[in-house]
Amino acid sequence: MNKEQEIMRFLNKNVFDPVMNSDKASQKLKIGVRQTKTKLRHQDAMGMLRFFWASISGTSRSRSFAAQMKKEGFNRFEEVMIEFRDKFNEEWIRKKD
Repeated sequence: MNKEQEIMRFLNKNVFDPVMNSDKASQKLKIGVRQTKTKLRHQDAMGMLRFFWASISGTSRSRSFAAQMKKEGFNRFEEVMIEFRDKFNEEWIRKKD
């Protein structure tokens, strides 16, 4: 598994899949998850990390999306931030696949 796949596996398991597999998640939220996944797929591992941290620091789109996820009761990037930081750190990114 390459680094991009590893990041997506983590985010799918902890953030995206619960939304996509839920009968209770709004269509708006599911569309947002699909758009986010598409953006991430067009990045290399470093770009994916930057996207994650930029989303947490709060772009105009990420703030409203995170608020909608929280309102609907789903994990946001903020809830998995510590585990993400510990797993996908500088040592990990420098390590060869």
